[in-house]
Amino acid sequence: MPGDTPTLNSPVDAPAPVEVRVGFCAILGLPNAGKSTLLNQVLGMRLAAVSAKPQTTRNRILGVHNVTLPSRDELPEQPVQIIFVDTPGIQQGPGALRRFIRDQALGAAGEADVALLMIDMSDPAQHDPTRFQGRDTADLFSALRGSKAPVLLALNKVDTVRQKDGILPVMASYGATDMAQEIIPISAKSGDGVGRLVDAIGRRLPVGPQLFPEDMVTDRAERFLAAELIREQLFHQLGQELPYATAVVVESFEERPGRGDVVISAIIYVERDSQKGIVVGKGGTRIKEVGQRAREAVSQLLGCPAHVKLHVKVANNWSRMERGIREMGYE
Repeated sequence: MPGDTPTLNSPVDAPAPVEVRVGFCAILGLPNAGKSTLLNQVLGMRLAAVSAKPQTTRNRILGVHNVTLPSRDELPEQPVQIIFVDTPGIQQGPGALRRFIRDQALGAAGEADVALLMIDMSDPAQHDPTRFQGRDTADLFSALRGSKAPVLLALNKVDTVRQKDGILPVMASYGATDMAQEIIPISAKSGDGVGRLVDAIGRRLPVGPQLFPEDMVTDRAERFLAAELIREQLFHQLGQELPYATAVVVESFEERPGRGDVVISAIIYVERDSQKGIVVGKGGTRIKEVGQRAREAVSQLLGCPAHVKLHVKVANNWSRMERGIREMGYE
C-alpha cells in the first residue's frame, strides 16, 4: 500500500522454515453462528465481512494466525501457525449460488487438519444436538464423520444466555454424542474463551514448517477484501431479502503512491430493475451512505485513505445460473 503501511499479503520470498505446529482449521456452522466474527477476533482486525444475515460470507477466506501458546499443566510452550478457513454458513436450497456456498463449506470440512464446529447459543434449536443435526447440516456431519481431522465444538454467544447454568446441559448433550474431542464455551464478539479455543486448536495441529511468512495475514488480494467490505455495507443498509440478490465486482483498484491513497471503482450487481432503485435510494441517498461506510471500512483495513466509487447494474437472475456466479467471481 502507499507510504509505510505494510500490505496484507507478504512478498513471495520467506525466511527459512521454522518447525512449529501448523495446519488448517475450518470454521464451520449454520449461517450467523459467528464464524467471521471469530476470525476477526483472533486476527485482531476486520478481515471478514460480518452481519446478522445469512450469506454474508460466500467464499472461503484464509486468516493466518501466528502465536506462541504458553505452557500449561504438563504442556510446554508451543509456537503455532493456525490457518483459519472462514467458510459460508451451510444452507440448503436451489440456485447456483447456494450450491457454490455449500460446496465451499463442505470442501473445507474435508480438507482441514482441525474442524471447528460453531453452535449459536442464541438459537434454542441448536441447544439439542439431535435437532441441530437434522437442520441443513446432514451433509456437513457426513463430511466431518468421513474426515480424519479432530473436531472441536465452540458454543458461541454464551453472553446471550441469561441463565449461565443453562450452558452445562448443552455441553453435556453434545458431549454425549462423542462428535467432538473438546467443547468450549466462547463469545467471539467479546473474546471470552477465545484464547482457550486457540490453544485447543493449535495443540492438535501436526508439526512441520511454517506454511506462510510471519507477516502474512491472508491469501486474499486487497481488491477482494475491499469488495467484501462494500458488500457488508449492503447487508447492513438493505432489508431482509435484497442483500442476497447483490454482488460486488471491483473494476479498478488504483494505488496512488504520490498521494498516499487508493481509488476503488466497483459495480454493485442486482437481479432486477426494481432492486436497482432500492439500492440507489431516493435521490441516491442509500448508495451514498453505502459508499461512505465502505470508504471508512476499507480505509481502516488498508491503513490509508480510500476513495470508493460505486455504480449499480442489473444482471438478470445471476445467482441462479452457473455462468452468473462465475461472472461475479464465485468459482
